Order: sequence, then structure tokens, then C-alpha cells
Amino acid sequence: MELDRIRSMAQRIKENIKRVIVGKDDVIDQLLVALISSGHVLLEDVPGTGKTLLAKSLAKSLDCAFRRVQFTPDLLPSDLSGINFYNQKIGEFQFRPGPVFTNILLADEINRATPRTQSSLLETMEERQVTVDGDTRLLERPFMVLATQNPVETQGTFPLPEAQLDRFLIKVDMGYPSTDEGVEILRRFKERDPLVEIGPVVQREEIIDAQQNYARVFVSDDVMRYIVRIVEVTRQHSEIMLGVSPRGSQALLKAAQVYAILQGRDYVSPDDIKKMAKPVLGHRIILRSVLGMREGQLDNIISQILKAVPVPSERIPSDDEGIL
Repeated sequence: MELDRIRSMAQRIKENIKRVIVGKDDVIDQLLVALISSGHVLLEDVPGTGKTLLAKSLAKSLDCAFRRVQFTPDLLPSDLSGINFYNQKIGEFQFRPGPVFTNILLADEINRATPRTQSSLLETMEERQVTVDGDTRLLERPFMVLATQNPVETQGTFPLPEAQLDRFLIKVDMGYPSTDEGVEILRRFKERDPLVEIGPVVQREEIIDAQQNYARVFVSDDVMRYIVRIVEVTRQHSEIMLGVSPRGSQALLKAAQVYAILQGRDYVSPDDIKKMAKPVLGHRIILRSVLGMREGQLDNIISQILKAVPVPSERIPSDDEGIL
């Protein structure tokens, strides 16, 4: 699949989602970046901002299997992965697959499940496989986890550990709509639910092709060095207790490559890195002051880092390097 076809596919998905979701172009782009780069997404914001609706809109736009799991404290790892049960009719054990055997998995309110259940997602998210009673089963591609969580309620919740946060390619903050967007939401949902009116606009094979070809986007050595330098500064900053790991730098590179495609280019520019830095790196950084993180200091620190690191000159690939 050529890169312009990937962009066309992404545009079809975006236009379909916008039939339900009002505004939020940047948020939809971030979901598309994660989908095409085979990443997972953590949707976080206060209740009622459309997290679950956005996830369902994406799932309905794809000709893929979709499962939703409501995470609760009594949810067990086997409730996700599946179990081996004894079938009396045939006289032997059979495997009953759990909801992770799907293409798009919506993990609703993931922070309400216990750490044991949360950690059971690690293998599926990172390795795209499930191990039950010693038998390993591969998950079908594409496989994407869309997890939601509410940051304002702490009673009865279990904060995601850093190891699992690092498995999410992007963390998306929905935010409140503007006045005009709020009016349009009321108008759009006044008499009907637009979610029931949308259907698949992209086939499963198209997504797999996109995931296999997006990495052909050209990235210069200077841009790679720019990514590494940004990550290194997060490890040296006085207000940061834990900086970004090498996995985070790889995630930023992948996200920037897909974002470049969405912008109609076959090469990554420094602006692509800046655009994807906050959603990709923000949840991988631990501040020394928890209070500062609540006050939005994390975004300010990332902005300061982006301003402090010298931006390389943008180099457009030559014809023999081009891929479109």
C-alpha cells in the first residue's frame, strides 16, 4: 500500500467518526496514529466528555471484531484471556476464548480493576498473544486496546503502574467542547443517536497493509538525533523523577511517521515530533511533585524541553530516497 492510500484510508475513518464526534480533530488524529502504528490508546478525562463514544465510533468505522469489557474490582484475568473447560459431551477440555480475542478491545474504566487483572493485559498489549495453562495463542491482527479511565475519582480505583502506562503508545485527553461545539452536540443528539447510523468504511486488510507499510516514511539522521535529545533531556530535568525510556523514543518515532502521512508527506519533519511529543511522552514521565502534575505542570515542562532542544534544519528527501 502506497503512503497516499494510507492517508486516504485514514481520512475516510476520520470523516466517519466526525459524523458522531463534534470537533476533536486532533484527538481523532491521535487515534488514527495509534491504529496505523499498531499502538494502544489510553483515553483519560472526566465523565461525560465522550471517551467511550469516541472508541465506539472508531470501532464501528472498521470492518473488524469489537469487544467491550467493563473493568470492575471483581474482574479476573481469566475473564479477559479465556479458560479451558471440560466439555462433557466430547469428554475433553476445550478452550473458551475471552474478550481479548478480538481486533478492537475497549477496556472501559481500566483503573477500576485490580493490579492483577491490569497486568494480565501486558502480554496481550506488548506481544499480541495470550498464554493459558501453558498454551500460547496468537491474537489476530490488527489488535488495539482502547482503555478509558476517570482521573477525578480515586476511591475504589487502582492507578495504572508505570510498566503498563508505558505500553500505551498515546494518552489522549478529551477536554471540554467549545460553546459552538456544545450547541452542535445538543443539536446532533436531540432526536437520534448518530452512532447507530455509521458503519464500516475500511476493511481489515487495509488496516493490516497500512500497519506494514507506514514505516517506509523517511526519517533523517538529524531528526532521529532530535528525538533522542528530547528524550535525554527528560532524564536530566530537575523536576522529573523518571524520564522517558528507549521504548518511548521508538514510540515517538512511529507516531511521527504516521502523523507525517496524515499531513500528506513521506518524510518526518521536526514539527511532527513536536506535535506528537506531549501525547506520546506525557504519560511516560513521572514528576517529583505530584501536586505539580495535577496543576498541568507536566505539559509546561514538555513545552520547555521542546523549546530548549535545538531544532534540526528540515531536510526533504531526494528522489532516490522518496517513496511515494
